Amino acid sequence: MKRSTDTFIETNFTNVKLNLNTLWMYQVRKNVFKAIETHSIHFKGTLVDLGCGIMPYKATILKNKKVETYIGLDLEKSTYYDDIKPDLVWDGQTIPLDTNSVDCVMATEVLEHSYTPEDLLKEVYRVLKPGGIFFCTVPFIWHLHEIPYDEYRYTPFSLQKKLETSHFTNIQIKPLGGWNSALGQLLGLWVTFRPMNKIYKSVFLRLSKWAIYFLDKHDTAPTTYNNTDSSMISGLSAICYKKQHD
Repeated sequence: MKRSTDTFIETNFTNVKLNLNTLWMYQVRKNVFKAIETHSIHFKGTLVDLGCGIMPYKATILKNKKVETYIGLDLEKSTYYDDIKPDLVWDGQTIPLDTNSVDCVMATEVLEHSYTPEDLLKEVYRVLKPGGIFFCTVPFIWHLHEIPYDEYRYTPFSLQKKLETSHFTNIQIKPLGGWNSALGQLLGLWVTFRPMNKIYKSVFLRLSKWAIYFLDKHDTAPTTYNNTDSSMISGLSAICYKKQHD
């Protein structure tokens, strides 16, 4: 029998279905999970899930038998579901692990909340073993959230520079979605959270569901950013490595 937590994770993170209650999160959660599935085949050894929350991707990560240990890391005062607590707590500045001690660090939708992302990335770099992997996702189209701890939105260029400045190498940055995905995300947020008459909201919710379905089915993520056709993204994923020898 599934626990309520497992059901919540499945319906809100790993297998989100498009319905009137999920319009606001459907696109982003689907795209983030797809990026995790794509890149998790590279994970191995000891993995730290930085800003783990309720650890919704733990089971997916551990399907990869090369991952031997999963450590959920988060702030002590974060909000958790069903009293789920992280495996390890930190102060938001110093990761309480030894230098060169873990093989992988992942941070999904975390970097936008750090007011000193360079310091955070350098701390990630410190705890990684030489050749270790860092994987992250960041939003581009998203509303203000976890106020007042919403600091940044990243372009591919700004994320690349911050990773390079923190000494990561072999950086691969990919969009989570393109024009259609970005519009679908914004439409879902608008119809869910914008104050409006109940009758209007009821109508717009149903219209938006079909619009988002169409947009998602016909989305194409850009491969370059050279012109107007490829100048919109919904968010980004990145995978990079600590140098073998500093």
